[in-house]
Order: sequence, then C-alpha cells, then structure tokens
Amino acid sequence: MTKALTGVRILDFTHVQSGPTCTQLLAWFGADVIKVERPGVGDITRGQLQDIPNVDSLYFTMLNHNKRSITLDTKNPKGKEVLTELIKKCDVLVENFGPGVLDRMGFPWEKIQAINPKMIVASIKGFGPGPYEDCKVYENVAQCTGGAASTTGFRDGLPLVTGAQIGDSGTGLHLALGIVTALYQRTHSGKGQRVTAAMQDGVLNLARVKLRDQQRLAHGPLKEYSQFGEGIPFGDAVPRAGNDSGGGQPGRILKCKGWETDPNAYIYFITQAPVWEKICDVIGEPTWKTDPNYAKPAARLPRLNEIFARIEQWTMTKTKFEAMEILNKDDIPCGPILSMKEIAEDQSLRATGTVVEVDHPTRGKYISVGNPIKLSESPSEVTRSPLLGEHTDEILRSVLGFSDHQVAEIHKSGALDPPQKQAAE
Repeated sequence: MTKALTGVRILDFTHVQSGPTCTQLLAWFGADVIKVERPGVGDITRGQLQDIPNVDSLYFTMLNHNKRSITLDTKNPKGKEVLTELIKKCDVLVENFGPGVLDRMGFPWEKIQAINPKMIVASIKGFGPGPYEDCKVYENVAQCTGGAASTTGFRDGLPLVTGAQIGDSGTGLHLALGIVTALYQRTHSGKGQRVTAAMQDGVLNLARVKLRDQQRLAHGPLKEYSQFGEGIPFGDAVPRAGNDSGGGQPGRILKCKGWETDPNAYIYFITQAPVWEKICDVIGEPTWKTDPNYAKPAARLPRLNEIFARIEQWTMTKTKFEAMEILNKDDIPCGPILSMKEIAEDQSLRATGTVVEVDHPTRGKYISVGNPIKLSESPSEVTRSPLLGEHTDEILRSVLGFSDHQVAEIHKSGALDPPQKQAAE
C-alpha cells in the first residue's frame, strides 16, 4: 500500500514543539520532510532536557521522527542559493519563527511565490492579527490567552494549565489539517497559498465548550456545574469547574482502592441520566430509583456532593480497573486515571501503534507516541529522528540534483558548516 502523502515534499523550518508536531504528522503519512537546521546547532530541543550527555534529547527525538536533516546557513549567499533551489523542489514550507523572520531572511511570501507559484507556506504564530500579534508565545501562554487556564482548576484555587500540550501540539495538528486542505485545493486551482494557525486560536477551538457556557451564562446559572447545586452564585464569566463534565452530565474523579499510596488510584465517573437506575443498583441504593429526591436529574443537582460521596464509598472498595470492568457491563461512563507508566506499559497501545519502540543510533531504544490517526489504506510507521545534518549531501544530490563538484563548492563556501570563529588579534 502507498502512504497517503507519498510524493509530497515538505521544507521544514520548524523548531521546538508546535511546528515539529505538524511536520512529524505529515511525515508519518508519507511526506518527505526535509528539516532545515542551523549548522553546528540545529533545533534547540536537541540539547534541551537531555537525560543522556551528548545525545539528542527525547524532547527532540519524539517530535522529529521520519524526517531528513540538512544543515544550512541561510545568511550565507551560497546557502540562500541552496534554499532557493529547495523552494523550487518542495510543495510546502512550514515555519514557526517569530513574526517577520522569513522576511528578514530575504524570503517574504511574495518572493517565495515568485520562485514557486505552487508553494504552500504554512505558519504557526502565537496570535493572529491584533494588539498581540508581535508577542512571543509558548505553550502555557497560549493556554492562558486561549481561555483554557481561566476555566481549569477548582473555583477556590488558581487558574491551571493542563499537562496536555494543547497550545503547541494542538496548534500543530490544526496546521497539519490546513496544509492538507491547501494541498487538496491546489489540485483544482494549481496555486499555492498561505496557511496560518495561531496558538491562541487553536486553544480556543479546543476550549469551545467554555465559550458555549459563557453565552449560556447570560441566560441563567450553569446548572450542571457543582456550584449551582451548592447554592453558590455565578459571576459574569465562566468559572473553574473542577472535574465536572463539560458535556452537561455530572461527573467527578473518585477514589479507588489503594488511593492512600497510589496517586493515580482514581476513576472518572459520570452519572449519566439514561443509566441512573443501573448506577443505583451497582452502588447498593435501589430506593434512589424511585425516591423523588434522586429519581430525576433536576432533583439530583442540589445533592451531587452527597451522591458522589456515596458512589465513592463503592469505588473505594474496588481497584480502578475492577470498577471499570463492572461499570462497563452496564454502559456506565467511566475511565481509570492512567499514569504515564501504565500507558507506556499498555500492550494494547503497542499493538495499535499508538505507543511505539524506536531504535536510535546514539540513544538506543526508547518509546514514543505513534501516529494517533489510523488510515485503512495508508500504512504508518515511525522511524527514528535524524542526526544533525545527517542527510545534507543526500538531499543536495538526490533532491536538488547537484553534482559532486557543486556539493564540494557549497561545502567550501561554508554554507553547510558552523561559522568559523575568528581568532582574537
């Protein structure tokens, strides 16, 4: 079977997390991703959070699978010539530089379009046009400015950011969709275009249920939030809801057997109305099925603390996996709190390729996430990340068609090597 994006060539000017997430996903689907890196330095994450000295960090390897690396000094005149040839040969240029960096490199959109009218230029920025468009943005900044942090945590505590990288990786996923869409449109129009994903926009898209609740709040209290049942007034903005469900069905994280020593011995439990009678039977409260104080969802709202305390008495007698097995038999929505250790060791995730083992020439074997999107007619495999500049000569010859003499000339120019430090006089 042919991979879905075989024949698509990506010029990857991304670094850190948001951009590499995007280009890695495209590479998993078969695109030829050429990662352009600074000679002698490369993507800054190669050296960040290193757990083994002088070896590419997991931060880098887990975001740059299936790519080829070329080192190129784009300030060098010969380097600019090589970049121009790469633009001619590639379908998409992806970057997550700060605002204006491509222009200062001498390759604004207009020039790129003149070199290759079919080129798609895809960019990740912190903010879209507006008062903050020139500001630098990182993961947690995006979560805060996109509305996620203000609605995460408990109402009597600080706003919280989530461990899921919804600002960086989330925006990378959004950009990947934009690129594939632009590639499809190009099959009809024959033209390239610019694709932009702002991190603030991406986070807001993932926090859309909270924007929904902001509008509902104008028409009365949010009855599925715990504070309604506790008689606590709402303000003029969506509050932090703890572990309440965003889907309108009351839900909480409850202790399970072993919680005293295991920080992840918990289960998420939703008291979904259609299975309320089954919940009553499971926890040993059959009279609640007909009791007017508990039988209907509206009657239960002021009593959620009492109800979940009773459910927790039952969950504390079971491990999270035992509870899940029992509850799933009755279609009661629930989910164990899985630690990263449990996920890493989950054989079912290995079997589907969601967690993969990768062999690296200097690091050795390590585990990583695999492609989360499965296509029935497009195989997806995870191969190791490239060493810095590993494919430089290969790309110059096989992609650009340069001769040995031309490659030697480019090397001689210094365009592929770190700038030489001048000795002090």
